[in-house]
Formats: sequence, structure tokens, C-alpha cells
Amino acid sequence: MSTPILEIFLTPDDLVEQLRSDARSGLTAQAKWLAPVWFYDARGSELFEQITELPEYYPTRTERALLAECAGEIASLTTPKMLIELGSGSSEKTRRLLEAMSDSLHTYVPQDVSVTALEGAAKAISTEFPGIDVIGVVSDFTGSLHHLPSGGRRAVAFLGGTLGNLIPGERAEFLAGVAEVLGQSESLILGVGLVTDPAVLVPAYDDSAGVTAQFNLNVLSVLNKQLGANFPLEAFRHVALWDAENQWIEMRLEALRDLSVRIEDLDLDITFVSGEQLRTEISAKFTVDGITAELEAAGFRLQKVWTDADQRFALLCAERA
Repeated sequence: MSTPILEIFLTPDDLVEQLRSDARSGLTAQAKWLAPVWFYDARGSELFEQITELPEYYPTRTERALLAECAGEIASLTTPKMLIELGSGSSEKTRRLLEAMSDSLHTYVPQDVSVTALEGAAKAISTEFPGIDVIGVVSDFTGSLHHLPSGGRRAVAFLGGTLGNLIPGERAEFLAGVAEVLGQSESLILGVGLVTDPAVLVPAYDDSAGVTAQFNLNVLSVLNKQLGANFPLEAFRHVALWDAENQWIEMRLEALRDLSVRIEDLDLDITFVSGEQLRTEISAKFTVDGITAELEAAGFRLQKVWTDADQRFALLCAERA
């Protein structure tokens, strides 16, 4: 078994500077917003793991079942020497692909912003798959695709519906960037949520146990800890709604009263009026035709789509045209 390698292109100081920039831009905007990446401190990551096990939250278990069913066919279509996973986290679902690709694969490259998550995942994968070299890349997937290693035929996996956190212009730029770093006939394995009944969609982001509400409010705790802010968490409530026009779920935090918040590290005071909302996440859902068109516009050729019986989630395999 080889020792995992960790390549660091994003340090904790870089993350704090990025948080400072995002907080200043988002909280001073006319319609306030924060980027969803800031959910995931240690507490946020724990809460998200709880969310994935909730009965209302179908995306994770649906994608996991699809991977179990289709991993062999994906491996046959892609035959990679190197599998790169963007936003890998614990790499839990990826094990299905690693098992299926074992005949061709020599390197697995998990990418994530969290050094801790990558260290744990890299050690676990190296132990479970001793014939595969593991190279962890600490970076931001939207801004550092050029850091991804080369060496043999590659497949990039981007799972979990994370593509939906990007607005259309960002998605187009990101997908074109992935296509640019891949060679002809190298592959993208993509997991996306599909447009379905809002009566199913909304509870997935507003569960009855209130775990998603805790997860959403935790982003204010991140600002309090990292930037010396004084957000009173009890003065905000979690909101999730379906935007049919844009075909996405929005998570927001709504102020329950007029208040002023101080952010010491930014020397910034922010006011909220009662009922004002701060957008913390979008989670776009797709049609198969729609995501196919986006992939083709970015420079990919669709090979195959797999969906669950309820048509709530899709796995797509596309090759660089």
C-alpha cells in the first residue's frame, strides 16, 4: 500500500480571506446572500451527515442506490486510469466506482476544501484499495481545476447534486472549465437532482426534525467565530422554498425582528428589518434534456443517463467531445 499524498493549494488563511470577501460582498448587497460553502465547518459537516440520513432527504440515498446499480456500466464506458472526484468529502459513495474501476484504475484524486476530510478519506481509501495510489488535492473546485493532476485516461466525478449550487452562468463556466482541462474522450460522471413534485422537494430541505434549520443557522455561527460577528441565532428562522421559474430550491434565513449586526473583522455594521431574508443556498434541479444541453454547450457528448424509478435523481456519463 502506498502512502497517500496531499497537495495543498488552499490554506486556512486563504479560506478566511475568501470568507471575508464573500461576507462583505453578500451582506452589503441589496438582496443579502452567503455562499453555501460556508456551511461546512466541523459542526456544519456533522449536521449535513445527519441530514443525509433523514427520511425526507432522498438525494443521497437515491444517488447511492444508482451508483450501486450502474457503477459497472460507468466503469465500462469510462475505463479510466485516474479517477478525480471534485468535492469528495468522505468519499463514501465513491467506493462503488473504485470497486467497479479496479481493473483499469491506478490513481484516485479526491479534491476538497477540507484538509481534515481529505486526510481521513485518503487514509481509508488507501487501506481499502491498496492497489490504487491516492493523491488528495486541497482546493476550491470552482477556481482551481488547473491544479488537477494528469497521467493516463481520466474521469472526473462530480456527485451529490453539488452542480445545482451554482447559478446558470457559474455552471456554464464551471462545466466549460472541466471540459478544458480534460483531453478528448476523457469523461465526466455527474450526479444531479431532477425537477420533481415540490411536495417532495421542499421537505428535503425543511425536515420535520429541524436538522436542516440547525444546518442553515450554523452559517451564522461560522461568521460569529471566524469574523467576530454577533449574529443572534435566535433572531432568525430557516426558510426553504421552491422557485418554479428558476427550477431551484432556495434556503434562506429570515430576520424575526429589526436588528443590527456587528462584524468586527470587517469593521462592518449590517442591519436587518423584520422579515428580511438572507439567501444561503440555491439547489437547482434539472430535466434530463436541460442538463444534456448544458453539457453539450460546455463541450461534452452525452454517453448515458441513469435515473431512479421516481425520476428524482440522475447520473450522467459524458465524454469530452
